[in-house]
Amino acid sequence: MLAAFVPIWALTVVGYVAGRTGVLGFGAVDVLGRFVFYVAMPAALLDTLTRRPITGLAGEGVAAFVGATLIVGAVGFGVARWGFRRSLGEQTIAAMAAGYVNAGNLGIPVAVQVLGDASFIAVVLLIQTTILTPVILGTLDLARQEHGTKGRWRRLATVPLRSPVMLACLAGVGLGAAGVALPPLVAGVVALLGDAAVPSALVALGLSLVRTDGADQVPGRPVEVALSVLLKSCVQPVVCLLLARFVFGLHGAALFAAVLCSALPTAQNTFVFARAYGVDGRFPRDAVVASTAASMVTLTVTAALLG
Repeated sequence: MLAAFVPIWALTVVGYVAGRTGVLGFGAVDVLGRFVFYVAMPAALLDTLTRRPITGLAGEGVAAFVGATLIVGAVGFGVARWGFRRSLGEQTIAAMAAGYVNAGNLGIPVAVQVLGDASFIAVVLLIQTTILTPVILGTLDLARQEHGTKGRWRRLATVPLRSPVMLACLAGVGLGAAGVALPPLVAGVVALLGDAAVPSALVALGLSLVRTDGADQVPGRPVEVALSVLLKSCVQPVVCLLLARFVFGLHGAALFAAVLCSALPTAQNTFVFARAYGVDGRFPRDAVVASTAASMVTLTVTAALLG
């Protein structure tokens, strides 16, 4: 456990300290984040999936993960709708905060470091990008009521195909399933870039936890944030555990992978989508930060109990 998690949290702390001290300069989180998203993370996925094709580990475990995501997301949506009387856009963001995991910046490093295999989290990325993201963006677009915007639905439909992480997942799954290996020279370059993905993503995650826009003085919605973090960090992994164990009969590595990925914190895309569609960004911002901090405990506890 120490060997698996200490590097993860240590690199996140390094990023946080670098952000607080400003040694990497203004805008470092954006630059490093773009490097991870557009270069290093796709390379890591392509390298992993071509060398280790997706196996049965990602079958019923993914079904349990998706079931828990939908159940907890629906609860988050209902709490925002009937409990706090929020608008449709805020209800959508609340559902996303409760169930949409950080499969990229934190999920891949955790999968590689703890599970030793990124195939399960790659399937999660595929599902979130190809199915959940278009549904979320479509609902947010509907909530904004910008009818008649030219090309809106075409842009929504092509969201997955404009994601380098998504394209790398598709290419890696296809090549791995066909048993096609990358040429040695290409594989060497891809592997070198992929090696930078985990440390860069964790440092970027730490940088993102530093608020530089005066947001610390802006009052949030503490009760809603607390409920969202409870749903994301505690309820979702428990629901996934119950589904995986008693509905799908999973145990061992398959059970561990599904529950561990369910315990990941809220994705930063929650805040990004909220800002892009004119929804109050304070709630998703605080939910991302609080759930990321809570995941240091929940991920470690999950690994201790099931690893």
